[in-house]
Order: sequence, then structure tokens, then C-alpha cells
Amino acid sequence: MNFLAITIETWTLAGISVAVVFSILVVLVLVLNIFSFVATKAVIKKPSKKKDIKAEYNNAKTLANASLDDKAAVAVALYLYEQDQMEQESGILTITHNDHSWSSQLNTRL
Repeated sequence: MNFLAITIETWTLAGISVAVVFSILVVLVLVLNIFSFVATKAVIKKPSKKKDIKAEYNNAKTLANASLDDKAAVAVALYLYEQDQMEQESGILTITHNDHSWSSQLNTRL
């Protein structure tokens, strides 16, 4: 194949195709960077310290006003959760072979 025999239209079409692909890639990278910038700005919003102090005060005030039944329910839930977290498994698997007529027909080594 002689490369000189390829016409100028062929080279033009190839060049335009490569330019279109790279321009789409550049646009895609820019769009993804903009999305990541917007997403990180939305996540990193720092609440003011006055609001944090007021929220902690309200939470403490609510907890102080809770009934004994509510406090007992929370204590039991935390106790059961911690017990479930500390439960240890034996780590031993027991595999038994149940001889069925269909399995012995499929596997002749049995």
C-alpha cells in the first residue's frame, strides 16, 4: 500500500476524527472537574460554632428531660448492640456429604 496514494480528503477526515475525539475528552474532563468541585463545596460546608453550641445544648436539655423508661430503653439497646459486636464465631465449617442417587449418577468417582 502506498501512503502517497492516499488522498488529501482521507487525511483530512482522519484529522477531523482525531480532533473530535480529543475535544470530547477535554470537555468530559472539564465537566467532571466542575461536578467534583460543586460536590466537595456542598459537602464541606462548615456550620457556625454558635449553631453547634445551641444544638449541643438542646440535645443535652432533651436528654435531661427524657423519662426513665426512655433512658432504660437506650441503655438496653446499647448493651445488646455491644454484646452482638463481641460475639465470637467458632470459625469451623462442617461439610457433610449426603449421598443421593442423582449425585452418584452424575459423579462416577463417588
